[in-house]
Amino acid sequence: MSVTDAANNNSTTGGGITPDALLKIILTSLDDSKAEETNHINIAGKSSIADHMVVTSGRSHRHVNAVADRLLRDLKDAGQGTPKVEGVPACDWVLIDANDVIVHIFRPEVREFYNLEKMWSAIAEDDSAAN
Repeated sequence: MSVTDAANNNSTTGGGITPDALLKIILTSLDDSKAEETNHINIAGKSSIADHMVVTSGRSHRHVNAVADRLLRDLKDAGQGTPKVEGVPACDWVLIDANDVIVHIFRPEVREFYNLEKMWSAIAEDDSAAN
C-alpha cells in the first residue's frame, strides 16, 4: 500500500498492542528506513491525543515519502491496520496518527521552521514548574 492509498483510508485498529510496543515498532521502522535525527517525546499525561510523539526527518520529498510508506507497511504487518495520514502528496511534512503514537516526518528545512521539539519541551517545562 502506498502512502497515497493510506491517506485516503482513515480506518485504524488498536491491534491490542501496548503504546511502548507500538513505539518500538515505529522506531525500528524509522531506523530501517534511514530516517534522520529521530527524537521521541513522551507526552503521556501532557496531552490526551497520544502517549508518544516521534519527530524525524527525511533528506528529500522522496525520502520522506519512502520513510512514511515503509512505516505504514510495518504498522500494517504488525496488525495495526492503516493509520490516518496527512501531508501526502507534498511530503514536506507527513503526519501519521498511529493511535498512541503520533509520528511527524519532515524535510529538514520544514522541521527547523516548525521546531515541534522546542514547543513540546516548553510544555514539559511548564508542567514541571506547576508541580
